[in-house]
Amino acid sequence: MREIHIDEIIGSVKEMCMSANYNLGKDVMDAFNCAKEREESPIGRGIIDNLIKNANIAKDNQVPMCQDTGMAVVFVEVGQDVHITGGLITDAINEGVRRGYTEGYLRKSVVKDPLIRENTRDNTPAVIYYDMVPGDKIKITVAPKGFGSENMSKTKMLKPSDGMNGVIDFVVEAVSQAGPNPCPPIVVGVGIGGTIDKACNMAKRALLRPIGEASSKEHIKEIEEILIEKINNLGIGPQGLGGRTTALTVNVETFPTHIAGLPVAVNINCHASRHEERVI
Repeated sequence: MREIHIDEIIGSVKEMCMSANYNLGKDVMDAFNCAKEREESPIGRGIIDNLIKNANIAKDNQVPMCQDTGMAVVFVEVGQDVHITGGLITDAINEGVRRGYTEGYLRKSVVKDPLIRENTRDNTPAVIYYDMVPGDKIKITVAPKGFGSENMSKTKMLKPSDGMNGVIDFVVEAVSQAGPNPCPPIVVGVGIGGTIDKACNMAKRALLRPIGEASSKEHIKEIEEILIEKINNLGIGPQGLGGRTTALTVNVETFPTHIAGLPVAVNINCHASRHEERVI
């Protein structure tokens, strides 16, 4: 049994909150550069070029790449041979978020009650998902989620008879209705199967998959390819000003479901597809 003190978790989460907001991943930057070469619209190419410059400025100066530094969504894989010492892991993660957003001068965007709307002033609590896995390590992924894109999320309980075409039509419709609101070019996460809450969780997790990494399931890979083509044919383009680069990628995750249902969820990330992971 390996022991990990909460101080190590607090420090790691603090650093990841700041780094995720300052440093855009290589996969996203590479996707920007590829999109810039493919984009047919001069305005679209100019916007993508500005997004690249913005990301580089944020990285060089260690400042947020966007004013919306997001609600902290944290995915945690806990090895079954790990023992947490010094306190509760959930408290440690929230303390890390608190320090990261305070010391990193990141915007505090969380309210205590969804109706009363009083700001918590430290961006806590985080939304945390846990998975138990083999081993004696903890893998933590911090994904700051801006709400310009989060507000464009959609979920629907399709009929099993709707099949693949029904799924494709729903996803394309969701992106079409979102239009310029999620700050395209976007990353689209899709969850299919399970229950309604499982589908939403998968759609969120799908956003973490590196851009350019297709599904390992051939029929799902085919759906991803169809979706990216249809979405980029919508003509929304970078920042909604027209062009062929509406989405950088579409990532689809699936899970077994009930014979009577076909849950589908769409979670959209803006062009600043931020996440940072660390193994302790």
